[in-house]
Amino acid sequence: MVPLTSPDTEVLHSAKSCLEAGDEVILITVAQTWGSAPRPAGSLAAITLKGEIFGSVSGGCIEEDLLETLCRHNENLKFPQILRYGVSREEARRFGLPCGGELVLVLERLSDTATVTPLLKQLETRRQMIRRLHLESGRVELYPAPPDAPAFRWDHQKLEKLFGPTWRLLLIGAGQLSHYVAQIALTLGYEVIICDPREEYASSWQMPNIELDPRMPDDVVTALADDPCSAVVALTHDPRLDDMALMTALDSKAFYVGALGSRRTNLARRKRLAMLGVSEKGIARLRGPVGLPIGSRTPPEIAVAIMAELTAERHGIRLVTHDKQ
Repeated sequence: MVPLTSPDTEVLHSAKSCLEAGDEVILITVAQTWGSAPRPAGSLAAITLKGEIFGSVSGGCIEEDLLETLCRHNENLKFPQILRYGVSREEARRFGLPCGGELVLVLERLSDTATVTPLLKQLETRRQMIRRLHLESGRVELYPAPPDAPAFRWDHQKLEKLFGPTWRLLLIGAGQLSHYVAQIALTLGYEVIICDPREEYASSWQMPNIELDPRMPDDVVTALADDPCSAVVALTHDPRLDDMALMTALDSKAFYVGALGSRRTNLARRKRLAMLGVSEKGIARLRGPVGLPIGSRTPPEIAVAIMAELTAERHGIRLVTHDKQ
């Protein structure tokens, strides 16, 4: 299976490769925006003086200007460096920032691979980390992110950005619905893992870049989905497998736990989970029936509803109150 990475870690990996090749790399972070800025605060890009650009801080015009500025004035620039774009109407028009939009960018020079390798190693263990840049000195600190850490913060003296591992989706069951859910999840940047110990289903699963784990669901949840960037969705219609996964997942750090089935099925499931010793707090976490109520009937439609609900949950938006009785 080819491992997936988030856009932020893709920029860091690209920067590391360029540094290993002996190229000079400038890391650029969107520190602040006003108006209709094309990219939100915290967005990353990396530029080499050879003209390579990784990531994005705008639609393209600003990156071109940055490259020209760095190539012409690199020796005279002090890093970290703060650049502003779109302050005047003329600049806003030039750089595609309508309605007086403005961007504040922080540029820092990456001297060698040691500037990115420690962070990448932490992300490989699926830890969420804060990278803090002191603008006065250029000193960088790394520390584990607390549960309530904001995604990005800048106070004109320190720039703090939350880095996390790839979003991971663990699907219990290698049936038809899992196929459609996995397809959509891949386009949204998830690493998808299918868990199914049933030989008749596992042997017929054929999707590239998606691992099928034949271990029992509770073992797979513990090994692969016990972190805040993971979601677990039970789709087998087999209570023996679904309940085994849910018992473990509802007590895990996974940000989302859901199960397929009607309201009646999920009411019975909640009663079984209570009898099996799952706490009331854990059962309250269960999203079931899984997915947003958009009238989905076919497997592709149900897959859309499931991934829409996961997207809302990732952004802290609760669009519907599920029956928790």
